Amino acid sequence: MSMDLKRAVVLLSGGLDSATVLAIAKSQGYECHVLSFDYGQRSLTELNAARAVVRHLEIADHKVLRLHLEDIGGSALTDHTMDVPETVEDDAIPVTYVPARNTVFLSLALGWAEVLDAQAIFIGVNAVDYSGYPDCRPEFIKAFEVMANLATRQGVTGHHLTIETPLIDLTKAEIIRKGISLGLDYGLTVSCYQADEQGRACGVCDSCRLRAMGFADAGVTDPTQYYQ
Repeated sequence: MSMDLKRAVVLLSGGLDSATVLAIAKSQGYECHVLSFDYGQRSLTELNAARAVVRHLEIADHKVLRLHLEDIGGSALTDHTMDVPETVEDDAIPVTYVPARNTVFLSLALGWAEVLDAQAIFIGVNAVDYSGYPDCRPEFIKAFEVMANLATRQGVTGHHLTIETPLIDLTKAEIIRKGISLGLDYGLTVSCYQADEQGRACGVCDSCRLRAMGFADAGVTDPTQYYQ
């Protein structure tokens, strides 16, 4: 691999945050290899959004891996017998938290990064406007990066891999402004936990609420389509 070529695996759900991260990685000169997951989530339209974002940003390499996290359940996003809440108590981990999701996603991204000889993995975790998920915290990311460099051929042969979290300290409004400055079309993204088959949002779940507040705070017209 050329010493001038920077490669990255970028995790993309199809939502606002991960789409912004992909735009950032591309703007930083990385050759981006995008990884999405069909993990049994309630709203599969986000995968259609991911594909639309990849086309919009002209990314050549996009894989969608099928996992079966619904087989273990434990989350309103993978267990359709559980209701998606409209409000979340302060300091509570909501039922939309998917057990070990980011650990699993980052582990698979790490495997692909090693195959590609990539220097970085990008993920759209955020510690400001987030929903209380433990696997979105900086402490988790730092610990995973340490593990990644202990557990891989790259790491033990001196080729350090970093976990890049460019949104970690940004508010939702700051994230939106950053994406717009990079030419990202947020109308392509889907953030709703229970979007319909057309990708229209419910407007009442925690993710919809944070997204709407972000556009309002950024002073930007919200391009989200709602079904109610």
